Amino acid sequence: MLHLDIPPMTRLLLLLCCLGLAQPLHSAEKNIVFIIADDLSPTLGCYGDKVIKTPAIDALAHDGMLFRTAFATTASCSASRSVILSGLQNHANAQYGHQHSYHHFSAYQNVGDLALPRVLAQAGYRTGQVGKFHVAPEEVFHFEQYFKANLRSPVEMAEAAAAFIRENKDPRPFFLYYATGDPHRGGGEDQASAEHPNLFGNKPNHGAWPQITELFYRPEEMVVPTFLPDTPACRAELAQYAQSVSRIDQGVARLVQILKDAGLYEKTLIIVTSDHGMAMPGAKTTVYEPGLRVPFIVRDPYAQKRGLESEAMISHVDVTPSLLDFAGGLDVAANAPKALVQNPPAKKKRGGDGEMENPGPPLTHYQGRSWASILEQEKPAGWDVIYASHTFHEIQMYYPMRVVRDREFKLIWNIAHPLAFPFASDLWEAPTWQAQWKLGESAPYGVRTVGTYIHRSQFELYDMKNDPDERVNLAGDPRYKETLAAYVAKLKEFQKRTDDPWLLKWEYE
Repeated sequence: MLHLDIPPMTRLLLLLCCLGLAQPLHSAEKNIVFIIADDLSPTLGCYGDKVIKTPAIDALAHDGMLFRTAFATTASCSASRSVILSGLQNHANAQYGHQHSYHHFSAYQNVGDLALPRVLAQAGYRTGQVGKFHVAPEEVFHFEQYFKANLRSPVEMAEAAAAFIRENKDPRPFFLYYATGDPHRGGGEDQASAEHPNLFGNKPNHGAWPQITELFYRPEEMVVPTFLPDTPACRAELAQYAQSVSRIDQGVARLVQILKDAGLYEKTLIIVTSDHGMAMPGAKTTVYEPGLRVPFIVRDPYAQKRGLESEAMISHVDVTPSLLDFAGGLDVAANAPKALVQNPPAKKKRGGDGEMENPGPPLTHYQGRSWASILEQEKPAGWDVIYASHTFHEIQMYYPMRVVRDREFKLIWNIAHPLAFPFASDLWEAPTWQAQWKLGESAPYGVRTVGTYIHRSQFELYDMKNDPDERVNLAGDPRYKETLAAYVAKLKEFQKRTDDPWLLKWEYE
């Protein structure tokens, strides 16, 4: 009989493998977990919030890169997610507003050539999605696997994707898109409070979602940001919002533990962000700073330097090229996938002539750029400007705005400025807004009044160094005439470069 001199530890590992109890010895490298919250501002401990408890997200920031100046390109759910998943501004991908119900916006078929889950699949990844999808059509933003879970129970969402993460028979790395429903408004009003704040998805009467240890906050302890009124109604709503934020953190903690238990934590890039700022008038649906500023944390297991804070100005349009770059599938010179994905077939036809639905213009490259190479640089050169583009939220909310913002100034072009600023239905009903609206247009609303919030000038120009709260519009000040002209020129150039249909408004209106 042949006797092999096998060390005891090796014999134990072989036995465990035979029993199916050991983790695979060679799990895939360069996995990606992309965590996106719904209506989350940078109200996290790692961003300086002293009240809201987010230890799991804070830990990722302390072991990765925290971006101090990260921006959505539009503070609207579907439009923003389409930008994240395509690397194209929403005016270029045609997801101008909400996907669901009668709003019915959807992206061009040709966006499938660049869409994140499809190009990562082309680059050798298996792709999975859990939580909020909210873009269309599905075949353009197609994932290989979808997992169902309650969007208000982030731990349940993590458990739903656990088998996908642990999969060891498929040698491909994985991309998991994990999209919570928190801290979006919803769930009705808290009838136990005199202010009747929205519950932000929380259960009434201190109830708890499955597998969640709910954290409760008192209105009097909340820090009211400058863009909101410091009123009892606002504080009550912020307390509900804070509870919803802490629920997300528990989902992140569970995801991290699943990765660690599977031996994949040190082989997985983790990103935490939000589609845009919180669901309060003055943030969501606006292009003011509270609407566009988002948390953005990247924990790269391969980085040598950790616990950094970047001053680079990045935006959501940079996500797809960055993740594809990390995966090794980006042609950096062309700013496009190394191999273009075959365009998905159009499903519909027009009339009886057999003509295909409009697939959209040819799309050959990304409009954002990769930040993969600057994850260990706190002050990288050349990351000093971002652009924003908003057109719709709900279908009835036509109010296109375009923005150029750098470290010195921010210009907002309110294209439909003669119109009153439109409200999302849930924001209009918000007690925070209604309490001030009932006082009349002269009532204060954060750094503005109710009237100046609703009625806006064609141009808004702000000095971002000296006026970060965007209090004083300099567009009509003769001293800033040349500055205004310079930023208008920058905005037009951006619109030309990104094929913005609203570029025509400069000529016709």
